[in-house]
Amino acid sequence: MIYDIKNISFRYYPNQKTILKDVSFTIEKGQILSILGPNGAGKSTLLNCMKNLITPFIGEILLCGKNIKKMSMKEIAGLVGYVPQNHNPSFGFKVFDFVLMGRAPVIKAYNRPGLKDMEAAWSALESLNITYLSDKPYTEISGGEMQQALIARSIVCKPKVLLFDEPTAHLDYGNQINVLRLIKKLSKDGYSIVITTHNPDHAMLLGGSAAVLDKDGHMRTGSTSAILKENLLNEVYNTDLKIIDIPELSRSACIPAKL
Repeated sequence: MIYDIKNISFRYYPNQKTILKDVSFTIEKGQILSILGPNGAGKSTLLNCMKNLITPFIGEILLCGKNIKKMSMKEIAGLVGYVPQNHNPSFGFKVFDFVLMGRAPVIKAYNRPGLKDMEAAWSALESLNITYLSDKPYTEISGGEMQQALIARSIVCKPKVLLFDEPTAHLDYGNQINVLRLIKKLSKDGYSIVITTHNPDHAMLLGGSAAVLDKDGHMRTGSTSAILKENLLNEVYNTDLKIIDIPELSRSACIPAKL
């Protein structure tokens, strides 16, 4: 088991609203978990708890069998890769060097990257078929290419799990599908995947498991087909959504009933 989230509750200040309430789930090797919910439901907050950037006031988070509170940030970074929904570069590093920076958790203090680190960075670029970007300045590539470079940097230490915070939020439709394909491939390669998304259809495309956070901080989890039902989605998003079967594609899709 990679993650074991046990009955966590979280609020930012003692007298404020509790954002996450009694949330529990597990993540196994190679599993995909898509987390959905309305704005402000706590999806990003949950990922931050899983990275130990913030601490639930109730409950426990185990990462590879260890209490995350007793782990160093460097140890966590070696096991957990993170891909943010957007990244504003401040310097035009070459993409290769940008990916190489992801090796920081395994490079000793004051040491420079060695041959092993260089090989790992190149291997990460190869695994995503983006070696052609290696010499390009990170500040001059497209949004879709930036997202691929971020993914390469997140896997350069070969972590156990990858956390994606709305990775398709700022991409055109074609690049959204490309990123979902990459996520599916990474799952098949053995990485555990946790992804937050506003699009139920993306969760259906990925398959695996799904979790829905409601506005009160409660989470329901299960297989994607079991959880993503019209009545629950209509309740969570306060709009009329329909789940339709597409026999030609051997899948279901979520679409709005009308505008």
